[in-house]
Amino acid sequence: MLLKAENLQKQFDNTEVLKSISLEVNEGEVVAIIGPSGSGKSTLLRCLTQLEKIDQGRIEVCGKLMVDTYGGTGYADHKLLHEIVLEVGLVFQNFNLFPHYSVLRNIVDAQVKVLGINKQDAEEKAMSLLGKMNLSDRAKAYPCELSGGQQQRVAIARALALNPRILFFDEPTSALDPELTGEILKVIRSLAEERMTMVIVTHEMAFARDVADRVVFMDGGVIVEEGTPEEVFGNTVNQRTKDFLQRFNQS
Repeated sequence: MLLKAENLQKQFDNTEVLKSISLEVNEGEVVAIIGPSGSGKSTLLRCLTQLEKIDQGRIEVCGKLMVDTYGGTGYADHKLLHEIVLEVGLVFQNFNLFPHYSVLRNIVDAQVKVLGINKQDAEEKAMSLLGKMNLSDRAKAYPCELSGGQQQRVAIARALALNPRILFFDEPTSALDPELTGEILKVIRSLAEERMTMVIVTHEMAFARDVADRVVFMDGGVIVEEGTPEEVFGNTVNQRTKDFLQRFNQS
């Protein structure tokens, strides 16, 4: 098991965003998290990747204890938290590329500064990943010269360059035009075929059904239901899930 989160609680001001969320992810598994806007999906990802701190709960990543408020220890020390950060990758919905860096440098600098890899090796790996993303000819381009779909593929390559054991996606196609969505879903599907461990927050229901090993439906800060795509999309007995999926099932 690469990820184990227990009874996570998170509050912003007086609004409880996560209400005792528990989630496990096994190695090689693809977990899709679906649900309406405001259900806590992105907040959950931010807590799992240390971009937000939980108020209560326990998170273990790749056998390393990130936080345990119940044991009285709270968050781990800086050294261990940094080690945990290196185990995970996060692809944002808005790419988060450095606009003043070329495509190649966006991928190389992350390796040199975070992993301490020499520049030549980092460039070789970057070019290999760009080839995988069908972007070898765009290595010297800048983000502003790329389409949204190309920028997102660069962001995925940058995340993969750091050798994460778990890759998180926060609605990776939400900032893209519909015609560009397919190319990103194709990349993620290929990673799934390679058994990359992934947790994907997505509003693409057909993609979640076709690619995920397990689907988690969130609403109101809780996990309402989880199961195989067949169980959640085809045989759910939960009325809230049925209501949410009704439009998708009719399409």
